[in-house]
Amino acid sequence: MTAERPLKLPAVPDRLSIRDHVAQALRAALIAGELRPGSVYSAPQLAAQFGVSATPVREAMLDLTREGMVEPVRNKGFRVTELSERDLAEYVAIRELIEVPTVGRVALTGDPEKLEALRPVAREIVAAADAGNLVGFLEADRRFHLALLELAGNRRLVEVVGELRCHSRLYGLAGLAESGQLIESAEEHEVLLDLVLAGDAVGAEARMRTHLGRLRTQWEVAERASG
Repeated sequence: MTAERPLKLPAVPDRLSIRDHVAQALRAALIAGELRPGSVYSAPQLAAQFGVSATPVREAMLDLTREGMVEPVRNKGFRVTELSERDLAEYVAIRELIEVPTVGRVALTGDPEKLEALRPVAREIVAAADAGNLVGFLEADRRFHLALLELAGNRRLVEVVGELRCHSRLYGLAGLAESGQLIESAEEHEVLLDLVLAGDAVGAEARMRTHLGRLRTQWEVAERASG
């Protein structure tokens, strides 16, 4: 099927190249489920909504093709790839293996000043969830988690988690936002930050494990609601 409904895509800021911004915005829309699995989107269609030419959109979609998030459809555009419950479970399991112990290390070695600098981002996540701004929620969530992991000093680890996050798409988040469940997840970020700042490695690891487990539960709830 070809998608025609308007999408909630942000405007292009001057500080980013058009291609980079479009790719970033499309990733967020994919993860939020704004771009639906199985739907086909053309570069001109998306370009019109961004207010840019089709070329940077096409280039951005090719980047997403290499990441496995979309696949080209000859003479039509790009189809959003499907994500099964097993796929998500496997991605979350890998994230748990990486992120849980890493957060524990950051709790023991992290710079308090750099950690405290993440508090506005944690609150931005809550504000976005409260407003039902799913793309904003996921973008702030991404910045928080990757910046927290970056304090462990392993940039390759951050790159891997960033890629895993791109694949962990959550269809049906709008329903969770309306029910208030998304705010519960959002509020966990500041709780996690407080545990890390307190040097409570065990508590931080437990909270991160719970947080990632909620990710899988939310996806399953969203799937049932949309099915």
